[in-house]
Amino acid sequence: MNLIARPALSARSPFRPRRTRPFLAGWLLGTALLTGALAGCAATPELDGAAAQELQSQVLAVTEAAAADDPAASLKHLDELVLKLDEAAGRGEVSFVRHQSIRKSVDAVRVDLNARQADAARIAAEQEAASQAAAAAQADAAAAAAAAAAAAPPPAVAPAPPDDKGKGKGKGKGD
Repeated sequence: MNLIARPALSARSPFRPRRTRPFLAGWLLGTALLTGALAGCAATPELDGAAAQELQSQVLAVTEAAAADDPAASLKHLDELVLKLDEAAGRGEVSFVRHQSIRKSVDAVRVDLNARQADAARIAAEQEAASQAAAAAQADAAAAAAAAAAAAPPPAVAPAPPDDKGKGKGKGKGD
């Protein structure tokens, strides 16, 4: 038996057992290391200045082509933007989070441009079909007019009036 009696520790006791001190010290050290690591990450830019200018010029090209209602050119410029974005990310000029954010935006723009390109192709096909239908209708009308002209009898020629050579048939003025 233990002859020295220890006082019982209650939940409200200001005394703590000695084993919590290493835990508390480890927790404080871990928190300090995590804070330092996060501060180190915050010092790295999400997007390098030169890379930002290069990507902004590509975005401008996409925007201008879209404003000119040229979805094919817009998609081409968008592909170039993705290529430059991936290259900049490979060089470490774009953070992973920023790269993913830009890619998500690019994908949304791509969906919109593909829809616009499909609409433009559909409208062009409809206009071409309407043009061909109008040309076919015009050709049919011309053929029908030619057939009607060929089937119709020639117009009857009216007999010429007799030639009276300026002589009147009556005997005088008062006839």
